[in-house]
Amino acid sequence: MQAHEDRGIELSSEEMARYARHLALPEIGLSGQQKLKGSSVLCIGSGGLGSAVLLYLAAAGVGRIGIVDSDVVEDSNLQRQVLHGTNWLAKPKTASARARILEINPNCQVETFQTQLTTENALKIIKKFDVICDCTDNFPSRYLINDACVILGKPNIYGSIARFEGQATVFNLNNHSPNYRDLVPEPPPQGLLASCEEGGVIGVLPGLIGIIQATEVIKIITKIGNPLSGRLLTFDALTLKFKELTLQPSPHRKAISCLINYEDFCSGKIYLKPNDKSLSIASISVRQLRDLIDNEPESITLLDVRNPYEYKTGSIKGATLTPLQSIKDGQSIEFIRNIAKTKQIYVYCKSGQRSAKALIELRQHNINGINIDGGMDAWSLEFPTTHY
Repeated sequence: MQAHEDRGIELSSEEMARYARHLALPEIGLSGQQKLKGSSVLCIGSGGLGSAVLLYLAAAGVGRIGIVDSDVVEDSNLQRQVLHGTNWLAKPKTASARARILEINPNCQVETFQTQLTTENALKIIKKFDVICDCTDNFPSRYLINDACVILGKPNIYGSIARFEGQATVFNLNNHSPNYRDLVPEPPPQGLLASCEEGGVIGVLPGLIGIIQATEVIKIITKIGNPLSGRLLTFDALTLKFKELTLQPSPHRKAISCLINYEDFCSGKIYLKPNDKSLSIASISVRQLRDLIDNEPESITLLDVRNPYEYKTGSIKGATLTPLQSIKDGQSIEFIRNIAKTKQIYVYCKSGQRSAKALIELRQHNINGINIDGGMDAWSLEFPTTHY
């Protein structure tokens, strides 16, 4: 992080009163608070993690805060994204976040980017800030943020959550620090890890991990304590236990000198091993499925392997809910086996990834089926007004 000259940065009498508890800490004091006021932090994502990060950095007195997010506030966000309220439904998250930050601390300068971070804009946006907070929820964004931070020499404060578990660390604090590629050298197969939408998340978890991220930002800016560089902190909400793992730079990691197409980088269907015919999956398009439903409905059975919440939000007419987990743990095997005796099985999920995994699981029980390419996403795109 570039050094900030805190001389000449003054606190008003109102700010002196506002930050009195910081000023009372010898480790922070006036000098540390001036550093916070003179610093800039970019938060990429203003959802669950970003909510906690932005609230506490604004309250702490970070002088300039940037927010990158292309989404709007939805009902399902409100369970954990405490930055946003019901009055902001269907409105940009960046606008909601900006309004809330200025309500907390009008001394903050807030710069919003109502856009998705991409290979084309990442370096330009990130370059303007001292510290970067990765509050995203997908692998392409994480690799993009990591690589841009490495190229620009920016600390990357990382957090991630899933179900009841979370983790946080600091990447790229200096030239000897690990980065995200040391933690996840290669992207996992698509569909292997469920998103929050698919797998759920307890509402308090992103708040807890986000507060840890905000703590690391404050420590790095004020140059106090021992940052989480080289240490991965994990948390399990069900057992209320933290663990700390050592993370070191890989001696074999390649230098990062340019940005790439991260969607392509993360889109390989690695769960289908090359040249392994035993794992090949037969598939059809949604148009072919539609023809079967219209002309031969009695000959097919359609299985929806998403979770019950996704199924309730919309499904293909006639589909039977059989969540992937119920196939993995064997609960649905006999049910599906009996159906397979008389009908051809077709399987779909949100995007075609979990359904492929379901078919691989079924093959272990000598049950064959056919995957629906693109899943519900492709169906909704192809037949947006259909009654199915």
